[in-house]
Amino acid sequence: MNRFLIAAIVTGAFGVGVAVADTTDQNWMNKVELQKTGAHCIDDKNCFNRYHPAIPAAASADVGDFIVLHTRDALDAEFTLDSIPDDLATVNLGLVHPMTGPVHINGAMRGDAIEVEIVDIEPDEYGYTVIVPGFGFLRDLYTEPFIVNWRLTRIGATSPQMPGITVPYEAFPGSIGVMPGLPEIELIKQREADLAGAGGAVLTPSAGGALPANICGENGSHPDDCLRTIPPRENGGNMDVQQMQLGTRILFPCFIDGCGVFAGDIHYAQGDGEVSGTAIEMGTVTTLRVTKIHKGKGASMDMPATIGNDQIIDMEPTRYYQTIGIPLKGKGKVPPSHQYLGGDLIANLENLNEDLTVAARHAIIQMIDYLVAEHGLTREQAYILCSVAVDLRVGQVVDVPNYIVTAVLNMDVFDKYRH
Repeated sequence: MNRFLIAAIVTGAFGVGVAVADTTDQNWMNKVELQKTGAHCIDDKNCFNRYHPAIPAAASADVGDFIVLHTRDALDAEFTLDSIPDDLATVNLGLVHPMTGPVHINGAMRGDAIEVEIVDIEPDEYGYTVIVPGFGFLRDLYTEPFIVNWRLTRIGATSPQMPGITVPYEAFPGSIGVMPGLPEIELIKQREADLAGAGGAVLTPSAGGALPANICGENGSHPDDCLRTIPPRENGGNMDVQQMQLGTRILFPCFIDGCGVFAGDIHYAQGDGEVSGTAIEMGTVTTLRVTKIHKGKGASMDMPATIGNDQIIDMEPTRYYQTIGIPLKGKGKVPPSHQYLGGDLIANLENLNEDLTVAARHAIIQMIDYLVAEHGLTREQAYILCSVAVDLRVGQVVDVPNYIVTAVLNMDVFDKYRH
């Protein structure tokens, strides 16, 4: 036997030198971790569901630290693998979305920008996708509650309610961002109030269910100034951009000193559009890292931006079915997205001009028809599948009056093609 091998065996046997159990003992990451401290956001000191700069930081981190966030599902719900549509009656939309954070980034100032890297997303074992009456892209067509309960692994999501379908694991933060400052709060409140006054679909500040209650609740210090988390804005938030995959970096402008990084509403998978109103919603352990502070850059930014490598390529389907939508609608009908404009002019037209929203609606309805006719799904199952696995894409915005939006289905979601 080789004398060097004998020496190694003897050294290990008699404990000579430094004893190391295995690679688990070797650590190099400096972690800042925010864990759940209660059953729901209201019980959790690290959780909030409104935006205001008065919300205190739950922790602080340096550039390069790994920020580990234990996040809750988007509805902060009590759904289980056995949940049924009737359980949606208990959903309180005033609790949307529970965010984990905020985290103060040392050295970052208002006017700077930070790069936030998506390092890891560890999924829970259970997730759900729902149709909530009155919510979603086709809310006028889908008026009854529906739920799909997903069993999650990093291989794929399956459900008894969607037999023969496996949705690939492509997790990303549905909501991620930084805290707005007081000037941004006032600007956003005014423009959204103007839109609401014109009949637009706007969720103005509401103290009902707002957290933290001592700041945003009915008896809090700023009940009329805490912004809802549903719309994305300059600070990021509920962007629902599925290309923000692991390994990408998101560039955020800072509106307060320390920026106030947060995340939540993490999605196991989602199609571009999230048309039913939900993706595959889940709780997670999500790890982020601020890799760089760009001094002064935030002052010139209108919105966050994503920096990536081959993530989009990796997400592309190997086989697909694509429908093509143009801005057509039924005569005498006004889509929900256009009702605030009012008037007979829109209602009496069958073809709208340069309208991507109506073109997207046209494409999704055709995709649902295809899934029902060719794959035997119910219309509710088809709508859910569109929300979690169909990508809406802009085809062209020059060929007036008919701009094109396509709906692209990754055919690999069907087990008969994958296996």
